[in-house]
Amino acid sequence: MRLIWVFIFLAVLPSVSISGTVRLKDLVDISGVRGNDLIGYGLVVGLNGTGDGLRNAPFTEEIMSNILERLGVNVTGEQFRPKNVAAVFVTASLPPFARVGSQIDVTVSAIGDSKSLLGGTLIMTPLNAADGQIYAVAQGTILAGGVAADGEAASVVSGVPTSGVIPSGARVEREINFDLASLSNVRLALREPDFTTAGKIESAINREFRGTVAIMRDSGTVEVDITRTRAASTAHALGKLENILVEPDLKARVVVDQRSGTIVMGAEVRLSRVAVSQGNLTLRIDEAPLVSQPNPFAEGETVVVPRSTAEIEEEDGIALAELPESTTLSEVVAGLNALGVSPRDMIDILQSINAAGALHAEFVVR
Repeated sequence: MRLIWVFIFLAVLPSVSISGTVRLKDLVDISGVRGNDLIGYGLVVGLNGTGDGLRNAPFTEEIMSNILERLGVNVTGEQFRPKNVAAVFVTASLPPFARVGSQIDVTVSAIGDSKSLLGGTLIMTPLNAADGQIYAVAQGTILAGGVAADGEAASVVSGVPTSGVIPSGARVEREINFDLASLSNVRLALREPDFTTAGKIESAINREFRGTVAIMRDSGTVEVDITRTRAASTAHALGKLENILVEPDLKARVVVDQRSGTIVMGAEVRLSRVAVSQGNLTLRIDEAPLVSQPNPFAEGETVVVPRSTAEIEEEDGIALAELPESTTLSEVVAGLNALGVSPRDMIDILQSINAAGALHAEFVVR
């Protein structure tokens, strides 16, 4: 299988931050204003023979019996063997301040041996939060993310047909009590904790409201005094806070994805003066066994005689090359590209430079 390696550098001018100015809402989360995870256990019907095998998934038969009995159908002692039903887990996220009657998206995932949920319909499924209370009810037609087909001697699967979504498939039945208007202080939690960025957020908020409104508590928290903003309400103050522009200060970071061969380098990455040498050594062993057998009607038995061929190939690598001390990302990129190596080899070189202590950045391997 051919691998495609992608070498990506985010290069910008040295005097400009990698992100530029961004809205405060894109940098922080407001403490207490968050979503809540919901989960439910339900039944999907209307499948085209791709449902659970009830012998292997007895819980499907149990939930189907319970639903039919609630609808007034007595199925005690009956044997079910349908192939168009499947037991599923239903998950969703209840957004903050969701009101009764509003609709949210849900995800449906098979838990039995169903082959596909394509074309199925989820029957009314209560969704519970961590406290055990029902906050929403889901129902609707599933949009599966794949397709599967099989025959007597072959089968093909594209995507993940055992999982799908129902857009606006759940209706909120209970609200989460949160009195936002009673808050006199609000904490802003940075998604990427950093003392410099937190200080800039504090300064930007105080400059916007022309007073000491915000104070930095630590690298990940900025506390805002709502009463000093003189806003009509807490919601009005937060609406104004969200759109304040801040220029974040990001850590120097190199991110490497070894599976795809992607390399991403931040604008603040620096290199110390270092020398690099790189080469490739390939060991290849081929097996080509021979079969020795006696002549027809002669005595003896067939014997497999092993035959192996081993060879070592050393490709031309780069000689000892010096990378000068770099002060900007463009210089780092130019120095690494001067080595003339592939992105796959570049990952190994970056790892070695980092191990030598010459890469002044956080090195993240995924």
